[in-house]
Amino acid sequence: MTAPTLKTTPLHAEHFRLGARMVDFGGWHMPVQYSGIMDEHHAVRKAAGLFDISHMGQFIAEGAGAASWLDSMLTNRVAKLGVGQGHYTFLLNAAGGVIDDLIVYRTGETEFLLIVNASKIEEDFAWLDAHRVEKASLWDRSKAFAGFALQGPQAEAILRQVYCDSFEPPARNAICGAGAGTLVARTGYTGEDGFEIFPRAEDAAMWWNRILEIGAPLGLKPCGLGSRDTLRMEMCYPLNGNDLSPVRTPLVAGLGMFVDLTKENFIGRDVLVAQKEQGLGERLAAIRTLEKGAPPRAHYGVWKDGAQIGELCSGTLSPSLELGIGLAYLPLAFATPGTAVEIDVRGRRLAAVVEKKPLYRK
Repeated sequence: MTAPTLKTTPLHAEHFRLGARMVDFGGWHMPVQYSGIMDEHHAVRKAAGLFDISHMGQFIAEGAGAASWLDSMLTNRVAKLGVGQGHYTFLLNAAGGVIDDLIVYRTGETEFLLIVNASKIEEDFAWLDAHRVEKASLWDRSKAFAGFALQGPQAEAILRQVYCDSFEPPARNAICGAGAGTLVARTGYTGEDGFEIFPRAEDAAMWWNRILEIGAPLGLKPCGLGSRDTLRMEMCYPLNGNDLSPVRTPLVAGLGMFVDLTKENFIGRDVLVAQKEQGLGERLAAIRTLEKGAPPRAHYGVWKDGAQIGELCSGTLSPSLELGIGLAYLPLAFATPGTAVEIDVRGRRLAAVVEKKPLYRK
């Protein structure tokens, strides 16, 4: 697939202007890095970084029956959200496997905003729409919105300068309007304080450049997908398609805190209840190497006492820890923190250990 056939975000021209290295990311032409993955990673941990997340999908669900309908589709209790609140949740198939992980915000008494993964826009919409009730409407507004992630210790200070003096940034996991059709949510994928900003697509370049200009004196840098991956890996945040899949439930992924089994009914619930009663056979474990070497990658084998016990779903070199890290589904007996394992990196077995999540702590 060549660049002209890939999907592009409203910031495509800005990425070229800033000298970004562009790659094919799930059918989108996206920046993987600007100044370098290490440099951008440390900028987010120490100051701030700005990511283009315009490729992610935005759905609007509304109507008198929207809350109860979404409660039947998603694992968390949507109806308990107050206006302006949001939370992380899962869209499951009938077998309890993960179709997508997403964030849902209540933007009005009967209106909700769903932020879904870019590669799942069409599948998510079709699945939701196929189960939609009469008193709920669903709209795909992905092309109407752009999206930025402003992340890092200086994110709030930058945001306060970007908008008027009277603008009050939202609390954690909350969303509010910022004028000019823009929504601002205090959420992120890096483990740092930060915001996800959703302006109108036609205003994207203006807001992007304004944030970069104001943030530069505070250490803000544009960041690509490379550092977004290393940052989320240090926090053990899952990546759909790698660490989450339609054949595994959120429970074995160690994400049961985002599943409300007290709800009477949602798609996949019966499977999850049975799985919890019978006990889990495996769990998504965090692993850190004990020696330096080539970065571990997805599908590298995890070994114990001469036998392979699993393989990495995700793997990378942690810029903060300066060691290899990864996530792997392991039999429950080997998923306990402190368990010694090995990772097969290009034919060399590197000593490693299962760690408590997250792998990075301040």
